[in-house]
Amino acid sequence: MTDIHDPDARAARTTDEDEWLVVRCQLGERPAFDELIARWSEPVWKYVRRLTNNDEMASEIVQDVWLRVLRGLNRLRDGSKLRAWLFGIARRTLMDRLREHYAAPVMSQVDVGDLEVPDDSFAAADDIEGDLAAVEEALARLPVVEREALTLFYLRELSLGEVADVLDVPIGTVKSRLFRARKLLRREVELGIRQ
Repeated sequence: MTDIHDPDARAARTTDEDEWLVVRCQLGERPAFDELIARWSEPVWKYVRRLTNNDEMASEIVQDVWLRVLRGLNRLRDGSKLRAWLFGIARRTLMDRLREHYAAPVMSQVDVGDLEVPDDSFAAADDIEGDLAAVEEALARLPVVEREALTLFYLRELSLGEVADVLDVPIGTVKSRLFRARKLLRREVELGIRQ
């Protein structure tokens, strides 16, 4: 009998369910595709949203992710790796979109004087919601590489190995990115509280 509060048991159950879902999709069961999207759409969207800081862009990228998933699902040989595979596709889709975005010429001139300057200061908060807001804002200010590592490991709860697969780097690199990201995040939160 498995304990529902045991994270390892929950992860094993989720992996088994994912593996079965992949098999059903590969056999062409239409309801299985709907279940796959229902199950993973929100976590993938949250991951992409966290990295883009833009709801509209995140939604567009996630649509592209699902097209790639549906086209490539038959090539996934190990259904237990579905989670890392999905986040890997999301990452590659996001990077492709960012490359296109930064390669495109600027179409209009913006008068810098017309832009509003965001207020990045926080008031010191005694409640948890205030602390969470400070962490959210600090996380949004981190470079993409560090934000991505923290998001995958802590918010999407991927293992070090899965994060390494998604980012296509060795586990040691993931560990060093997480170390650096935690250090930067701590500094950003402390700076925000002092302001």
